[in-house]
Amino acid sequence: MPAALRSGFGSLLAGVRQFTLAQRTVAIIGLAVLALGVTALVSWLTAPSYSPLFTGLQAADANAIVEQLRSDGVSYELADGGATVMVPREAVYDERLKAASAGLPSSSDGGYSLLDDMGVTASEFQQSVTYKRALEGELASTISALDGVQTASVRLAIPEETVFVDQKTDPTASVFIETRNGTTLTSAQVEAVVHLTSASIEGMKPEDVAVVDSTGKVLSAVGVGATGGADEQASDYEGRIENAVQAMLDRVVGAGNATVVVAADVSSESAERVEESYTGAGDIPAINETTTKETYQGGGGTAAGVLGPDNIAVPDGAAGDGAYESESATKNNAVNKVTETRTIPAGSLARQTVSVAVNSDAENIDMAGLRSLVSSAAGIDTTRGDVVTVETVPFSTAGATDAAAALAAAKDAAAAEQLASLIRTAVITLGIAIPVMIAIILIARRSRRRDAEVLEFEQAQQTQQLEQTFAGPTAIDMMPTLPIDTVELSNPALRGQADAGRRLAEIEAMAGRDPQKTAEFLRALMDDRQPV
Repeated sequence: MPAALRSGFGSLLAGVRQFTLAQRTVAIIGLAVLALGVTALVSWLTAPSYSPLFTGLQAADANAIVEQLRSDGVSYELADGGATVMVPREAVYDERLKAASAGLPSSSDGGYSLLDDMGVTASEFQQSVTYKRALEGELASTISALDGVQTASVRLAIPEETVFVDQKTDPTASVFIETRNGTTLTSAQVEAVVHLTSASIEGMKPEDVAVVDSTGKVLSAVGVGATGGADEQASDYEGRIENAVQAMLDRVVGAGNATVVVAADVSSESAERVEESYTGAGDIPAINETTTKETYQGGGGTAAGVLGPDNIAVPDGAAGDGAYESESATKNNAVNKVTETRTIPAGSLARQTVSVAVNSDAENIDMAGLRSLVSSAAGIDTTRGDVVTVETVPFSTAGATDAAAALAAAKDAAAAEQLASLIRTAVITLGIAIPVMIAIILIARRSRRRDAEVLEFEQAQQTQQLEQTFAGPTAIDMMPTLPIDTVELSNPALRGQADAGRRLAEIEAMAGRDPQKTAEFLRALMDDRQPV
C-alpha cells in the first residue's frame, strides 16, 4: 500500500476513534442511509426495461406463455390482471418467435380459422352458425385493435333469407367493449366501431348496431345511432343553444344581466317516408294520340230488337232503317312524376322553447329587437310550435353578495393559511437549523482544541526524544580518546568549538535516522525562538 494512502487511512481511523458516542451513532446512520441510497440507485439503473410480449391473453394462453418464459429463464411481469405479459425489451422478439413456433397464443374467440375445422358432413345449420361465429370473431379482433380497447365481443342477429319482401327484416348487431383503465372512447371511435360493424354485414345499417361499454353505458343504440339516446341528444342540443344565446346576450345587455333556459323536445322514433307527386306538362304536345271513328247506316231488315231474358235479343216485330256510329280517342300526355324518399332518424327536433330573463336594471333595452335576435340565434320555427319568451325581471343580488363575501372570506382564509404555513415552516426550519449550527460549532471548537492538544503532546514527545538523544552518547563521545597534548582542554575557546561540533554531529545523526521529526523539532525551536 502506498505511503500516502496508508497515512490517509491511518488519519481517518484516528479521527474515528476520537468521535464521541453521539457522533459515532450519527456517522453510522449516515453511512447506512448512503448505502441504502446507493443500493436503490444501482438497482434502478440495472433493472431491465420491460415491454409487452402479448396483450389481451386468455388465462390458458397466459399460463402457457409464463411456463415457456420460466423454462427459458427469462424474467417477466404480469399486468392488466394477467392479460398482459411483460418481458425485458431485448427478449421480446425472441420470445415472440418461440411462442409463435409453439402455437401460442392458441385461444381464440373465433375468426375464419373456425372454417378450417369444418368437415364435409356438416349440416346447413352448423355451417350457418359457424360462419356467423367466424364473422363475430373477426369483428371482435378488429375492434380490439383500436387504441384504448382491451377486449371486445360481437354478437350478430342475422335473419334467415326469405322470398317474401313483407317478411324480410334487417340484421342487427350488438358490440360489447371493455376499455383500458383510465381510457374513454371518443365519439369518433364509437362511430368507427358502428360503421365498421355495419359495413361488414350485408344489409346492415349503422342505426342497427348497439355498442355498450363495460360500465353499462350505451354508446350507440339500435334505431338511434352513435349519438346516444334521446335524452342525451336533447341535453346536447339545449347546451349548444343556451351557450350561443347566452354569449350573444352578454355582449348586448352585459354580462350577468341575462339568463337563458332552453327546453327541447327530441323525438326518439325513426321513420321512412315516401312521397310521389304528379304534375302536368303544360303546353307540351302529347306524346301520341289515336282517334277511332265508326259509322254504319242501312235500310230494311229486321230491327235490332230489345234484350229479353238471358240477354237474348228479341225482335220487336218492327222494321225500319238501321244506323250505328262510334268514336273513341286515346291521348298519351307527358306527366312529371316526382318520387321522394326521406329517412327520418331518431333525435329530430320536434319542438323547443326558449326563455330569456333580462335584468330590469339594465338600461336601453329594445325588447322587440332582443326577442328577434334570440329567435334568430336559437333557430326558432313557429310553424313547428317553437316559443320564445323574453321578459324583464328584477335580479336578486343577495346570492351575488353572499357569493362575493364567501369568495372574499375564502381568499382571506387561504392567505391566512398560507401565512401560517410559512411561519410554521420557518419555525421548524429554525428549530432544526439552530441546534445543527450549535452542534457544528461545538464540534469544530472541540476538534480545534483536540488538535491543539494533540500537537502540543506530539511536540512534547519530540522534544523529550531530542533531549534523550542529546543526553545519550554522541559521535564525539564515541570517538577514540586523543592524547592530552593533542587538544588543549584548558583553552575555553577550543572547548566551545568542540561542543558545537559535537552538537552538529548529533543533529546530523538524528536527521539521518528520522528526517521528519528533526524538521518538526527545528520548526518548533524556530517558532519558540530558542537558540539551536
